[in-house]
Amino acid sequence: MIDYPHPITSKLPNVGTTIFTVMSRLAAEHNAINLSQGFPDFDCAPQLRELFCKYINSGYNQYPPMAGVMRLREAIAEKMSSLYGAHYDPEHEVTVTPGATYAIFTAVSAFVNPGDEVILFEPAYDSYAPAVEVNGGKCVYVQLQYPDYGIDWNAVKHAITPKTRMIILNSPNNPTASVMSGEDFRVLASLLRDTDIIIASDEVYEHLVYDGHKHQSVASVPGLAERSIVVNSFGKTYAVTGWKMGYALAPKNLMLEFRKVHQFNAFVCNSPVQYAFADYLKNKDAYLSLSVFYQRKRDFFLEGLKGSRFKPLPSRGTFFQNLAYDAISDELDYDIAIRLTREKGVASIPVSVFYREPPAHRVLRFCFAKSEDTLARGAEILRKL
Repeated sequence: MIDYPHPITSKLPNVGTTIFTVMSRLAAEHNAINLSQGFPDFDCAPQLRELFCKYINSGYNQYPPMAGVMRLREAIAEKMSSLYGAHYDPEHEVTVTPGATYAIFTAVSAFVNPGDEVILFEPAYDSYAPAVEVNGGKCVYVQLQYPDYGIDWNAVKHAITPKTRMIILNSPNNPTASVMSGEDFRVLASLLRDTDIIIASDEVYEHLVYDGHKHQSVASVPGLAERSIVVNSFGKTYAVTGWKMGYALAPKNLMLEFRKVHQFNAFVCNSPVQYAFADYLKNKDAYLSLSVFYQRKRDFFLEGLKGSRFKPLPSRGTFFQNLAYDAISDELDYDIAIRLTREKGVASIPVSVFYREPPAHRVLRFCFAKSEDTLARGAEILRKL
């Protein structure tokens, strides 16, 4: 091994290996049930696999258009119109991206300059702050209110300054499983009315909202839609996280800047996958049925935990269930997550890693996007703690 012989000034000096890599690797080492990283342990729909193979075997294997296959962009625009009454021009306002994390990073890179402030809601998904910091921006945090993880809009009002360039939203929220309401968006629109603040709205779990609630998209909110880059994911929706495919929607003037960065980074996305998704989006039930599908899994997992000393926190969206463990241990959540993986054979995510400083409350996040057998075995172990 040859080392670079000069000192390196890191642009991300406080960033290490992501917790998802750490816990999944530890789960594999100890043959533990992996309820940590957010991916299904079951396969995607056979029809989707068949469509992917169809387009590979039909020769759709060269560069597609930079912004994405037009057939797919048209299907995305039609979906947004149907679900939210939001009208996007497929030519100028829809871009296919290699995943949602990429799209968030691209949005930040396109609009955040050194010294700009970006408001994040804490606990915040772990890719947001590095995206801001590597572009020279400053993160300004507003803490979500435990245990429901609601937003303190008065705190948001005080966090906004003349330097605020962007707010990153995430609803349904990872890691809290909270969901923003229509009233939340109305308050936000009022706060931003006389500003030029841009919103990056991470809505990758849009179809995973439970208990009769409906996903609220910034795309449908006057006063927010015209300042927002909406980010979504095919991987989360269709159980193909390894395909790394998502998309972004924004008004033409914002998307123009977004694409300037995109074209010199990824440039294009996987071609046959795009054609497959364009066809598969015609099957609306494949995404409209997901809330029922995953709510059953959430409820099955919670039923298996009955009688345990864990306290379930509200899970209104995503495929995560947070459990408070105050009655079990006074260990830090990172320590107990490691111990449960090594000693008990079940892996989770310590929620404190999504904060700058460990919070007073101690919570573990579990993914229920798993088979019933996996969830039953995991719940049985947890119930005995």
